[in-house]
Order: sequence, then structure tokens, then C-alpha cells
Amino acid sequence: VQLVESGGGLVQDGGSLRLTCAAPGLTFADHTIGWFRQAPGKGREFVAFISRSGGSTYYADSVKGRFTISKDNAKNTVYLQMNSLKPEDTAVYYCAADTGGGSYNSWEYDYWGQGTQVTVSS
Repeated sequence: VQLVESGGGLVQDGGSLRLTCAAPGLTFADHTIGWFRQAPGKGREFVAFISRSGGSTYYADSVKGRFTISKDNAKNTVYLQMNSLKPEDTAVYYCAADTGGGSYNSWEYDYWGQGTQVTVSS
């Protein structure tokens, strides 16, 4: 199963982007969906995850108040709205699916996308 991310790009400091995660063949209502990011030379970092129903969300402290994760189970799609972007948000962003209850740990996720590049210029 392959997840597909889209919506990345180049944006100025303070700008916004909305990332989308879709997965043909995977039922999002049965999975917790997470977003992670990886900057050059750094490890993969947790950003946010959303529960199977979409009723619960969790965020890394570094993005809390600026990013919003949401889910449309009817469309089998998850979104990451990113506002007030900073240069330190520059990274490849990945979505991942977990059959469990959700985690901050990347190794607990079962399926991953290829990633989408987000670059924030100062």
C-alpha cells in the first residue's frame, strides 16, 4: 500500500501551505494517520497524527497552534494545514498510516508515502 502526498512547494517566511495525503486501496477510517518530516541531515520527526474517526488530534510542540491536521474519511484523505511557516519547517513531509491507536514514533507506522518537499525561505 502506498500513500501519496501532495501540496508541497516553496513559500516565504510566514506563508501557508496545505498538504494532502491520499491512499487508494487503504481505508482511512481504519487507520490513524500521521505526518512526519525530515530535514537534511536530521532524523525523521513527528509532526501530528489524527485518530481513526478524526475526533482526536496530536501535535508536536514545535507546530502546535500553527498546523492543523484534519481527515475526511469519505474521501479517504488527510490534510495538514500549515500556517505561519518558518524556515525551520523546511523538510520533506511524509504521511503514514498506523493500524494501531497512533504514535509519536515513526517505526510504529505500517505504510508510508514518498514525501513532499516543503521549503520556507527567509
